[in-house]
Amino acid sequence: MSDSNARISEIVASNDVVLFMKGTPLFPQCGFSSRAVAILDHCGIVYESVDVLQDMEVRQGIKSFSDWPTIPQLYVKGEFVGGSDIMMEMFEAGELQQLLDESGVKAA
Repeated sequence: MSDSNARISEIVASNDVVLFMKGTPLFPQCGFSSRAVAILDHCGIVYESVDVLQDMEVRQGIKSFSDWPTIPQLYVKGEFVGGSDIMMEMFEAGELQQLLDESGVKAA
């Protein structure tokens, strides 16, 4: 396992919810990351964020780690959920909140 894969694996394993994104929740650097943050904030949960723009190894590594080509990427309880489009579809259908509730994710 590469160093970036090991770091990503540790981040995913040590947090209930992780959003790998461009920028930070307070200052997202792309519209997709902004939408992902808005969805998670609306769900009212505690989550960790990783700014992939600050670490090029993580930026490239997360794509192979999940076998998903785009950022942002959401993980819940160690499982890859998807990017902002999937998050939006799940949110609108009530499936994202259900997943968070069933996973026992803490409220903010």
